[in-house]
Amino acid sequence: MGPFWRWTPPGWTRIVLHVEQIVELTDLDEAQHVLSAAYGTMRIDGGRERSWMRMASRQLGSIRFDDVRGLIGLEVTSEPQQSYIFGHLESGRVRYRTNRDECLVAPGDAFLTAQPDLPYTAAIEDPRAMLVMVDQSVVDGVVDGARFGGGQAVSACDAEAWRSTCVHLRDQVLVGFAHEPLVVANATRLLVAATLATFPHCRPEERAADRRDAHPSTVRRAIAFMEANATKDITAVDIARAARVSIRAVQLAFRRHLNMTPMAYLRRVRLSCAHADLRAANGTVTTIAARWGYARPSVFAAHYRAAYGVSPSKTLRSR
Repeated sequence: MGPFWRWTPPGWTRIVLHVEQIVELTDLDEAQHVLSAAYGTMRIDGGRERSWMRMASRQLGSIRFDDVRGLIGLEVTSEPQQSYIFGHLESGRVRYRTNRDECLVAPGDAFLTAQPDLPYTAAIEDPRAMLVMVDQSVVDGVVDGARFGGGQAVSACDAEAWRSTCVHLRDQVLVGFAHEPLVVANATRLLVAATLATFPHCRPEERAADRRDAHPSTVRRAIAFMEANATKDITAVDIARAARVSIRAVQLAFRRHLNMTPMAYLRRVRLSCAHADLRAANGTVTTIAARWGYARPSVFAAHYRAAYGVSPSKTLRSR
């Protein structure tokens, strides 16, 4: 759990878990500094008597989750951000404008309120919301060139599925596996994939150069890089750079010659490493699973059994 801010009249209090640091803030001018530090430059045009607000933040790799709630009315003007700010509103009302798009958010809605390099304005009333900050570079690590456009989730069902994924990653994966870099990396990619499945976006078109570069030597270079760096948090961008082609060309090459994605092949490489750890008894099934990117031992066991025909525990016992 990262730091959070709590409104305790007559001011704001910054509480940092595990660190003895408390800062008292006494008025909305200082509250403006708090929110500006979290979301970029802001101007708060007005509040209300007896206002209160609480913001709790958690970091999952390069993605930040904020839980924001309070009885307060805000008029916000923000300079362009470095990140997308996605959200799910549980209660209250939010109206925002980005570029020429204006949206009214109601409880149960998922929304995108900020996009990289675009200013936005928002009117917020008595919010209870989850906000998720995602840099464009994180999105590019999954789908190079994908860009989200303004607007709400496609449907209420999609909005709820996205919210559930975020809550699972924030409250379970983050709490239990924040020290396991490969678990965090896989969780980050899962969140980006869920966000791509939920919010309107555009992707780059396939180019002739990508089809030309999708040859066996591209696959060989990519595989050599993955095998040499399986212990590290490597992305599709890293693999494409090592193969000296675009991400799209790597994806086309693996589909054409191996009938799988590059990330699926990386999972196979890491399963092989986990197999070696099990045979050498380098930990329990759970610790080995986490070491190689699996937060859920049951998923690891299913993938392992599909690859090796036996359970991880049986391999560990038969050393």
